[in-house]
Amino acid sequence: MAKRNPELEVLESNRQFTTDLYNVLAKAPGNVIFSPISVHAVLSMSYQGAKGTTAEKFASTLKVPTAAVAAEGYSIVMNRLNSVPNVTLLMANKMYLMEGYQLVPGFSNAVTKNFLSEVQLLNFAENEAAAASINAWVEEKTKEKIKDLINKDDLDKSTRLILVNAIYFKGSWLDPFSKYSTKTEPFYLNNVDSVKVPMMNKCADFYYKADKNLDVQILELPYTNENPSMIIILPNMRNGLDKLEKKLATCNLRETTQHMEKTEVFVRLPKFKIEQTINLNDPLTKLGLGEIFDPRKANFKDLVTSNGKLYVSQVVQKVFIEVNEEGAEAAAATQMTRVPCCARVGPPPKQFIADHPFIYFLCENRINPLFAGRLSDPRNIKFSNSK
Repeated sequence: MAKRNPELEVLESNRQFTTDLYNVLAKAPGNVIFSPISVHAVLSMSYQGAKGTTAEKFASTLKVPTAAVAAEGYSIVMNRLNSVPNVTLLMANKMYLMEGYQLVPGFSNAVTKNFLSEVQLLNFAENEAAAASINAWVEEKTKEKIKDLINKDDLDKSTRLILVNAIYFKGSWLDPFSKYSTKTEPFYLNNVDSVKVPMMNKCADFYYKADKNLDVQILELPYTNENPSMIIILPNMRNGLDKLEKKLATCNLRETTQHMEKTEVFVRLPKFKIEQTINLNDPLTKLGLGEIFDPRKANFKDLVTSNGKLYVSQVVQKVFIEVNEEGAEAAAATQMTRVPCCARVGPPPKQFIADHPFIYFLCENRINPLFAGRLSDPRNIKFSNSK
C-alpha cells in the first residue's frame, strides 16, 4: 500500500476546490478574482474543530478526507509559500471568536502549528472596536495593501465566529514588458462592443499551447522566481468565454497545462488592477458547506469547550492584484526589457492577442492555484501607471 502524501493531497484538493468555487463565482456577471488557496486554508483551519455531519461537509467540499490530512498537508504548504524567494507572497489567515468561548487546546495547537495562524477572542458587540482590530491586523500582514476588510455593521452581539483571509502577491516578470510599448488599444466585450484600454506588448520566448479541444490558446508568464507564474487561457473567439467556462468545469488544471512548449510569442495583454471583497457565505453554501452557518446544525465541539452553540457568521475575502509592465503589483525598478519586435530569423512568432475576455491563474509550479480570475469587463477595473 502506497504511503499517503498529505501535501500532494492538499494541493490536489485545492485544484478541485478552485474549479468548484470558480464555477459558482462565475455565474455572476463581470470580472472574477479570488484566492482559492487562501479560502481553502482558512476553511481547513475550522475543519480541525468540526465533528459529525459538519466534519463530513468540510471533507466533501474541501476534497480532503480528514482534518488530520489537511493539517499535515498545510503544515508543509504554508511554510513553503511564506518563504518563496524573489517574490512577496503574504497570506493572512485568522479566526476571530466571540468572547466567552474557550478553545479546545488540541484545536488551538493544530491551528498555530500547522496553519501559522491563531485565534483571537473579540467582543463583537463592540462592533466598531472589533472591526478596527481585525482590519489593523490584515493591513499589517498585507503591508497595507488590504484595507477595510470588515465593516463594523457586519458585526453585532449575535456574531460568533469570523474566518478572515487576505492574500497579497508582488512579483516582477522574468522578462518585463517595456512601458514604452504600452498603447491604448480596443478590448472587445463581445463580437461588436469594445472599450479602449492600455495594452502591453512584447515578443519573447514563452511556454505556449494551442488547445483544439478547449478552442483556446494558453500562455505562461513567469516571474523572476519561475516557480510562481501567471497562466492565461484565451478563447480563440471573442465571445468564447461562456463555452470555455463550461468546458473547464470538468477539466483539471494540471491536464490543461500539460504539453506546453517554449516558443517565440508576440503577446498583447491589458494592464489592470483589481481589488475585490467577497462574502463567501452564499458561494460556500452552494458548494455544500451551508451547515457551518446554521446555528442549529453546526457542530464545532472540537473547537470550543463551552456549552454555547458555535457557528460561522461570515467567511470574507479581500483580494488585490495588479498586472503591469513590471509584473504583478508595481515593482521598484524595471529589469532588462525587449521591444515588441521579433527580429530573429525563422518562422513567425505565435500571436497571443488578449483583446477579449480571458481566464487567468497565478500558480505555484503551474498546478497549484494561488489566485484565479477572469477579465471580462475592463470598464469596472482600474488602470494605474507603473512607477
